[in-house]
Amino acid sequence: MRLGADSSRPQGSVSLPPFLTQNLTTEEQRLISRVHYNFYQKNTLFQSLGDRKLNSGILGASVANISVSGLRQNVTIFLRHTEPVPVSLLCQSGGWNSNGCYVQNTTEDNTTCSCNHLTSFAILLDLSRQNSISAVQNTILTFITYIGCGISAVFLAFTLLTYLLFEKLRKDIPSKILIHLCFALLLLNLVFLVDAWLALYTDAVGLCISTAWFLHYFLLASFTWMGLEGVHMYMALVKVFNSHIRHYMLKFSAVGWGVPMVVVIIVIAIDDENYGQVSYGKYTDGTSDEFCWLKNDIAFYVAVVAYFCVIFLFNCSMMVIVLVQLQRIKRQNPQNNQHRSTLQDLRSVTGITFLLGLTWGFAFFAWGPVNLAFMYLFAIFNSLQGFFIFVFHCAMKESVRRQWSAHLCCGKLRHSENLEWSHSATKKNVRNLSTSKLASFHSSKLSRVQGSPMSSCLVSKASDQTNGISKWKGRHPQ
Repeated sequence: MRLGADSSRPQGSVSLPPFLTQNLTTEEQRLISRVHYNFYQKNTLFQSLGDRKLNSGILGASVANISVSGLRQNVTIFLRHTEPVPVSLLCQSGGWNSNGCYVQNTTEDNTTCSCNHLTSFAILLDLSRQNSISAVQNTILTFITYIGCGISAVFLAFTLLTYLLFEKLRKDIPSKILIHLCFALLLLNLVFLVDAWLALYTDAVGLCISTAWFLHYFLLASFTWMGLEGVHMYMALVKVFNSHIRHYMLKFSAVGWGVPMVVVIIVIAIDDENYGQVSYGKYTDGTSDEFCWLKNDIAFYVAVVAYFCVIFLFNCSMMVIVLVQLQRIKRQNPQNNQHRSTLQDLRSVTGITFLLGLTWGFAFFAWGPVNLAFMYLFAIFNSLQGFFIFVFHCAMKESVRRQWSAHLCCGKLRHSENLEWSHSATKKNVRNLSTSKLASFHSSKLSRVQGSPMSSCLVSKASDQTNGISKWKGRHPQ
């Protein structure tokens, strides 16, 4: 049966199997005289759709008010979309349940479903925050994410050990900020890795809520420290003068760890059921996976998406400002950039990109026809963020390699920790020797002119300069 004003473009159709009444009793078969079809363009007479949207007409089929289910050969339902949607949808039936139905074929304009029962059928577009992807693609993304997070956790731990063991590496402010960022990312990766496993304990509700709370906190803490990296770059390169701030790192630590704490406390104080077990994957075959995370959509969009958007937009602007400032410095001092290649500049920009967490912005493009591609980019680059931080801000850093060579290597590979001091001392001695020779040269020249009329003039000028310095010191006590 086809429904629609234009027979060439039907709005829906139903194909019934030849053995439709095979499972019915003799009495039920005797009552059957006809099959009733109904077509609705609105869902007024049906249950609320929740966070879903009707994307087709509602096509119903019934046989004398008798329940027909468990068919050996399925009923085929064709429904045309009311608006083109370039994603996989779910076939929903009686009470908006997808049980007993699966998607046989789908395009932007229509979907064909196969169901083992008779009821009212429709195509619903899921407007919730989960993406509809196939179980195969989700399995691949899951493997990428878990492997990447495991690798990142190992290298983040190694980065932290390097900076904490060697005191010389953590004397400057950027290194201290990097330590906090690595610590937040490490805890985020560890909690994420055990989250799905802890979600299996469905009876331990408090355990899942606690896991989701800590995952949310360390995610926000990581975002915040990425933002503070941008703040410090701005202060160091743009606000060069009058940028001294008392208790600089203490204030940064209060913001980096305190602001996320305030946010998650507010979320759980409003309703402790904001955290719990959720289905983070909805696949085209109707299955899903459980995860401990934010259950409330409003809390998710405000306390995660909006929070990240602020950090992301700020860091993007800081990235542009820093790059413009660096180009200005290069133009002002061209002699300092003669030996700097384009590859080195590209390496620096890439390192800053991972440090500021700009790769998290792939989430903004994960929709429509490029949804799957950007989901892969998001999973790869963000799960491996800790590894890239190790590469660009630890392994490629000369001071770090020098400490590794001095303390971890042996034999000819061992780098003497005093070698740099020796070179500096040698250069200083050379400068002192040159200064002393120059002074003796001037002294000898001066002694030659002592008896000349010019000597009195030189002495008087030297005396005037000495008096001038003494007067300046008197006005400006040290």
